[in-house]
Amino acid sequence: MNERLIAGVDEAGRGPLAGPVVVAAVILDPVQPIAGLADSKILGAARREALDAQIRAQAMAFSVIEIGVADIDRLNILQATLLGMSRALATLAPAPQLALIDGNRLPKDLACAARAIVDGDATEPAISAASILAKVARDRILCELDVIHPGYGFARHKGYPTPEHFAALERLGPCPAHRRSFAPVQRALF
Repeated sequence: MNERLIAGVDEAGRGPLAGPVVVAAVILDPVQPIAGLADSKILGAARREALDAQIRAQAMAFSVIEIGVADIDRLNILQATLLGMSRALATLAPAPQLALIDGNRLPKDLACAARAIVDGDATEPAISAASILAKVARDRILCELDVIHPGYGFARHKGYPTPEHFAALERLGPCPAHRRSFAPVQRALF
């Protein structure tokens, strides 16, 4: 069998004010297709959790990488995301021959050929799988941050800029999980 190893890559958490950006890369096993793969944003939490377990059990390879707040603030969110994509692909074994990356930008330092696909999480099963792994992992991290930093509502809004989150920032100020390079967080520092 001379199947080409194709990895799907996606991230979760570019827009939030707090927490890491999480990037996943997945090589699906063509012999074990997974039904119901879709963009993680359109799936309910219970369905994402079930698919996460199935992807982890059946994929040929997967990698989930966190890029923390310090790196996001140092590099900027785009560069931190691209770094996560490079790292996620570099840790896959077997190594892919092609990476299909959700979005319109590619990291420069990839060890394989790559294609950027806008809305690829809705059209490419491997990118959908990566989207699910990244979202489930990031949601779990934000639930942990909610326990460590109570009062912000991280378990509910997952760090996104919601009215509840803005109110908590105004009331409590930023915590160590906040991205200080993001304007709403900067404003809350003063």
